Amino acid sequence: MTTKKGAISEFIQKYYLHFNAAALVDAAKGYEAQLESNAKMLVSLAGAMSTAELGKIFSEMIRQDKVHIVSCTGANLEEDIMNLVAHSHYKRVPEYRDLTPQQEWELLENGLNRVTDTCIPEEEAFRRLQKHIVKIWKDAEAKGERYFPHEFMYKMLLSGVLEEYYEIDLKDSWMYAAAEKNLPMVVPGWEDSTMGNIFASYVLKGELKASTMKSGIEYMTFLADWYTDNSENGIGFFQIGGGIAGDFPICVVPMLYQDMEREDTPFWSYFCQISDSTTSYGSYSGAVPNEKITWGKLDINTPKFIIESDATIVAPLIFAYLLDM
Repeated sequence: MTTKKGAISEFIQKYYLHFNAAALVDAAKGYEAQLESNAKMLVSLAGAMSTAELGKIFSEMIRQDKVHIVSCTGANLEEDIMNLVAHSHYKRVPEYRDLTPQQEWELLENGLNRVTDTCIPEEEAFRRLQKHIVKIWKDAEAKGERYFPHEFMYKMLLSGVLEEYYEIDLKDSWMYAAAEKNLPMVVPGWEDSTMGNIFASYVLKGELKASTMKSGIEYMTFLADWYTDNSENGIGFFQIGGGIAGDFPICVVPMLYQDMEREDTPFWSYFCQISDSTTSYGSYSGAVPNEKITWGKLDINTPKFIIESDATIVAPLIFAYLLDM
């Protein structure tokens, strides 16, 4: 399928010819080839990609069915919604490298949690979110129902209770786009997010049961079933950053064929990682893709790409290529 590309795509094809630039174009074309062969694609979000407002373009990837399942940290899950309801309260600190410990303390006292050059107004955001999500948790528990963290978020978004707080264009929220499609998702290690901490506090106070929230093991078993049901034409793996968002889902393949003894389980059909973690001894995030062959995650012939650069620069360019921008 040949589609005329837009100006951004033409630009990168003309000028991104070597080194990391060439890897970016190769990875984008590899992703496109996967979609053209009817393969599915998992995208993993680590770091602070929601705070970086990746939703402005990632939401369109979701709407155009170029993403079929997401693995993300609890932080990325909640921070997209925080940006949706409290965008005007964020504070950018371009001179973040020069801040003293005292200035950092003053940011904390003002309810601003810094991520590099951007301060998240957690107090303002959670003042708008907490009462609504807690009600949804408690209502589910009262009915004897249990859901995954992202499913509770979907319920909150689709209920309309946050509409009065919207501060950005709704189309720029990737979580809302995902909720509209009921996009499959896994959120490993959700407990270490702010929402996870709040949920734990209600458990400690005896107001909620831990079992009301489905667990990481249940996420893994869900992913195992999803992978099995959707791997007929292959499933690719597009990893933004490192950490648990990538480590957790990629392991489903060796689990299925080693631990479940399903020897017909296909390997991931494509692998790309955008990472600024340099290759080093003992570093998983910095490991070259070929190391994953030894763990039974990738095949010898799996197309493999690693782009050693800043994901906030690289991911939007690759998505722009895939969206024919």
